[in-house]
Amino acid sequence: MSPEHGPRRSRVIMVEPALTQLAKLTASETHRLDRAIVAVSVNPELGTEVPGTLLRDYVDAIDGVRVIFYVTALRTVTIVAYVEA
Repeated sequence: MSPEHGPRRSRVIMVEPALTQLAKLTASETHRLDRAIVAVSVNPELGTEVPGTLLRDYVDAIDGVRVIFYVTALRTVTIVAYVEA
């Protein structure tokens, strides 16, 4: 028997505004943000829809991070548009 696999993760791509913000973060902030990005790559339904767009706004109040992203139609790629920690 084959082992049971966890949820499939999408590939994550960061666009320029997110990369600019990422460059300003400390190691601790980056670590907290990594957990949020993994969460949205596994579950693209996290967060709330931004009205009138394809974007979703995910805030993790415990880790104090925010990720604005959208997912491709086949849910194989998550595009991160903005991050803050």
